[in-house]
Amino acid sequence: MRAHAPLIRKLQWLVVLAYAVLVGVPAFLPLPDDGARVFNNLTVFAQFVFWGIWWPFVLLSMVLFGRLWCGVLCPEGALAEFASGKGLNRAIPRWMRWGGWPFVAFALTTLYGQLVSVYQYPKAVLLVLGGSTLAAIVVGFVYGREKRVWCKYLCPVNGVFGLLAKLAPLHYKVDAAAWRASSGKKVIPINCAPLVAIRHMEGASDCHQCGRCSGYRGAVSLAARSPNAEIVAHGEALGGGWQTALLLLGLLGIAIGGFHWTVSPWFVALKQGVAEWLIERDILWPLDIGAPWFILTDYPELNDRFTLLDGATIVAYMLGTGVAMATGLSVCLALATRVLGPWRRARFHHLAQALIPAGGCSVFLGLSALTVTMLKHEGVPLDWVAPLRFGLLAGANLWSLVLAWQIAARHSRATAHRLGALAGVALALALVDLAWWLMFVAW
Repeated sequence: MRAHAPLIRKLQWLVVLAYAVLVGVPAFLPLPDDGARVFNNLTVFAQFVFWGIWWPFVLLSMVLFGRLWCGVLCPEGALAEFASGKGLNRAIPRWMRWGGWPFVAFALTTLYGQLVSVYQYPKAVLLVLGGSTLAAIVVGFVYGREKRVWCKYLCPVNGVFGLLAKLAPLHYKVDAAAWRASSGKKVIPINCAPLVAIRHMEGASDCHQCGRCSGYRGAVSLAARSPNAEIVAHGEALGGGWQTALLLLGLLGIAIGGFHWTVSPWFVALKQGVAEWLIERDILWPLDIGAPWFILTDYPELNDRFTLLDGATIVAYMLGTGVAMATGLSVCLALATRVLGPWRRARFHHLAQALIPAGGCSVFLGLSALTVTMLKHEGVPLDWVAPLRFGLLAGANLWSLVLAWQIAARHSRATAHRLGALAGVALALALVDLAWWLMFVAW
């Protein structure tokens, strides 16, 4: 990869071109009719590529290869770095370095995407994805020199990618002894675009796998490792409250609410209950007033229009799901933490990372639900879908339990304590499984 960097740059620009066409062109075409299919309509094709293939398998790639997508193929990263090379080279402000941005950006983007129906309409795709890309270019132009400041601090999926990359079986390993031995020798400096402190790099969360540092000082090399190694060995030191919030409240909470609400009878009951309360008090405007399509879904020609009541109940349902899931999961993890000894916040955050496989699987299942819907529309037999879904969920459960057992072993040698902690994590996983059973079976 280091030797063929020019070829990688050309590949990045090809991806940028394809991305621009798929994001930009459908927004200016008529909305597809009932007869539109993946291979006879560009809008439906773009929808299938982005939400049916692109995003689910980008998430999967994080688990398999680390953040290789970010370093080699991501159009936003490539454009941000290019703009940074031509820009103002200003220092990164302190507010941008705040550790909560990955969670906040993910939560806001997830909520907003549901309000404008980003999975269904091309103008919403242009607004959300195109707006994110424009923001990446602007941030790149203003801050840093040939850096990916947007990717490091503000990208809405940076935190999610960082969590999943902890599971990757490949990483760039830094040999501390070889690095020290190279001190005083003349070396050619390298540009680490995602601003990783290479000498002190212990995991794959921040590394974009671009290969530029391979062989640097004779101390950096691509190496295989156990998929559990980073979480078990470094999770306590490299984890923290914001990562736990992103996992429990974001991936396993708000995101599940976003996938649930379209099929949930609880959402219907919530909306009807609020509507009846408003009607009884002769407050009718929330039931009639909508908003422009870039605030709330508004496509009257397709009889698809959100009122203020719709928008408010969607947000309330997603946030309520997030709070309920995060609370239940936190209680289970807190019990597991306490079983292992006196309360320690670091141990709680460490145990929470055992749920990363379940979190990644949950988002994959949610996004791939659109894939399944579109394949069904194309007439593809889908008898294999249910067994595959629950097989993936069972595999993620097993992986999380193995992680929990290994993490517990670092905090207690007593088998009884480790079994108690495992039971707490298993209870948390049962809550996640219940959420998907409701969506795919009960509802």
